[in-house]
Amino acid sequence: MATKMESEKSKFDEEKAEKKSHKQGGWITFPFLSGSILGVGLAMSGAMSNFLVYLIQEYNVRSIDAAQIVNIISGSLSLAPVAGAIVADAFFGCYSVIAASSAIQLLSLVLFTMTAALKSLRPKPCDVPGTDTCQAASKGQLTVLYSAVALLAIATGGTRFNQATMGASQFDRVEDQAVYFNWFFIFMYIAAIVGATAIVYIQDSISWVLGFGLCLGASAVSLVVLLLGTKYYHSPAPEGSPFTGLFRVVVATVRKWKVKLSQATPSYFHGNDDMASPSQSFSLFNRAALISEGDTNQDGSIAKPWKLCTVREVEDFKSVVRVLPVWASAIYLSISIGCQLNLSVLQALTMDRSIGRSFSIPAGSMTVPSFLAFVIFLAFLDRILFPIWYKLTHHTPTPLQRIGIGHLINVVSMIVSALVERRRAAVISRHQAEVHPGWIVPMSALWLVLPLALQGAAEALHFPGQVALYYQEFPKALKNTSTGMEAVIIAFGFYLSTAFLSIVRHVTTWLPDDLNRSRLENVYWLIAILALINFGIYIICAKFYKYQNYVDTEKVAVSEISAS
Repeated sequence: MATKMESEKSKFDEEKAEKKSHKQGGWITFPFLSGSILGVGLAMSGAMSNFLVYLIQEYNVRSIDAAQIVNIISGSLSLAPVAGAIVADAFFGCYSVIAASSAIQLLSLVLFTMTAALKSLRPKPCDVPGTDTCQAASKGQLTVLYSAVALLAIATGGTRFNQATMGASQFDRVEDQAVYFNWFFIFMYIAAIVGATAIVYIQDSISWVLGFGLCLGASAVSLVVLLLGTKYYHSPAPEGSPFTGLFRVVVATVRKWKVKLSQATPSYFHGNDDMASPSQSFSLFNRAALISEGDTNQDGSIAKPWKLCTVREVEDFKSVVRVLPVWASAIYLSISIGCQLNLSVLQALTMDRSIGRSFSIPAGSMTVPSFLAFVIFLAFLDRILFPIWYKLTHHTPTPLQRIGIGHLINVVSMIVSALVERRRAAVISRHQAEVHPGWIVPMSALWLVLPLALQGAAEALHFPGQVALYYQEFPKALKNTSTGMEAVIIAFGFYLSTAFLSIVRHVTTWLPDDLNRSRLENVYWLIAILALINFGIYIICAKFYKYQNYVDTEKVAVSEISAS
């Protein structure tokens, strides 16, 4: 009798759990997730889009120094989500990390607002920014400011990738996941554009306090909306980070470095996978799967996880190694983009930004043409150009082809930036007697739109092309890692762009603090020449790369570009 009751109770519990699981996940979570994405994105974009100007105007930081600082911060903001994804996958799950990170973002925006509201947290205003008479910020003032930046980086690390992953995990159907990804990127770019326009305008034209206060409000709303949907979310348990498997292959290979692979019939560990023996490409890593004495238990399981890997794990690692040359060639793309974006903001500060009699474009909003061009050109590719290409050729451009075209357009963008700067320098030359620190060049800042729009169009090709390549070529276990590859590229690009500008400043006299007395045209020409050389390197890498999993179909290829 007791057994029967226990059986019925167990069945009831299973039905209850199944009923509960049906209530969780699905499109009912979409309003809560979208509100969180918009709020977090708006807060981050609003706080950072105008940060270069904030450093110059409110903290008396010299212009080129400010550009380098912003590059370092941008690199950290790009790299942090990789760490956030690892923590979520391996330990706490997406929801917990997103909730905690949203709370950290709220604290960050409180500090940002305080720096704008309290005069004691900023140095005295400078009459002529960029001169030696300006009072530098104290260590205490900089500590508060950079604490806010550090907290924002931690918050971004916990939200950006994890919001995409958590949203996708609410759906079982691939079609629903694709739709969610489309909306995720739409909301992300909408938030970036609003932050770089409306919030930046308020910071420049009304007050920094109100601007950061609105970011604080957006952050608070995003946290509340996320928590309101808690009971509806489907939250899969953490399964461990795929990066651990990659590290294990390296460690196991090093530990078995002296093991010879010349055995007639080497014994490799397959685990529960029926994959054949490892491939002969990059065969030195095959040591990691070679069974030696003491590597396995009596039941056949791994006894020493950091000395023995499965054949599948070794082949997964090789798939990452194969794509590294193409991946590395993309780093310079981010270097050129990081330099161009920040130097364009500095150019805009010296140019006529007025439209009509009463409106002036905030310098921090000069990045918006790049965002808009990305969205518009990506939609054009997705809905018009690629379908036409398919009808004419019966195939869509491969990821490597899209990346290559993006490289080329990026070179053109840098050349156009150099030509625009040549014109600005010519205007300065005609007014040489009037030039002084803070002088505004009588030339419209709208000249900067064309090179930035070209840069956005290039990104619409090479950025989704890279994500598509990594996503298609990486094995199933490493799909999340494929997104992280692009984030690392962006981070390295921003860090190295800081180093690039430092080298230019030390080796040449092209970048003084007063941009009106600079040789910025030469800097852009140097970036363009190096970008052209990098394009040649990419062509060589692409020529020798062999696709492993790429499938050429109209629907799949185009939809993956759009989703990425």
